[in-house]
Amino acid sequence: MNKKCIAIILTLLLIIAGGAYKFIFQGSVTESSDGRISILLNPEERDLVLAEMRMFLSSVQQINSGIAEDDLKVVSKAARAVGKAAQGEVPGSLVGKLPLAFKKLGFDTHTKFDQLAMDTDDLGDAKHALSQLSSLMQNCVACHETYRIDLEGGE
Repeated sequence: MNKKCIAIILTLLLIIAGGAYKFIFQGSVTESSDGRISILLNPEERDLVLAEMRMFLSSVQQINSGIAEDDLKVVSKAARAVGKAAQGEVPGSLVGKLPLAFKKLGFDTHTKFDQLAMDTDDLGDAKHALSQLSSLMQNCVACHETYRIDLEGGE
């Protein structure tokens, strides 16, 4: 190959690597005024992420209520409702804007809800379910301490 072809190939590889880094690892982020990482989304994407967080919160409330009332069927049902099956179809454009660590926290949270549901069904132990919920909530705290969701262009 001549030097010109090699230069073109290397340039294209660098562009692809940069795009992959932006899409997979970095996302569409900036530092916010409160020191957290601001994830910049359009209104529809922001609504989708915040709706999922509200579903998490609603399930946590139902799980707490189920544990308090010693109704583990409620615990299992509420946890399963926001497990991996609830992830649904997330648009690729949104996935590309989310930083890798945020995606990992989200996937891990869905997994922990599924594990809580399975263990509640298998073990029937409210104290164990409460311990799992406490661990799961650490993901929520970590996420909200680290990230905020803002609109692109400061809308």
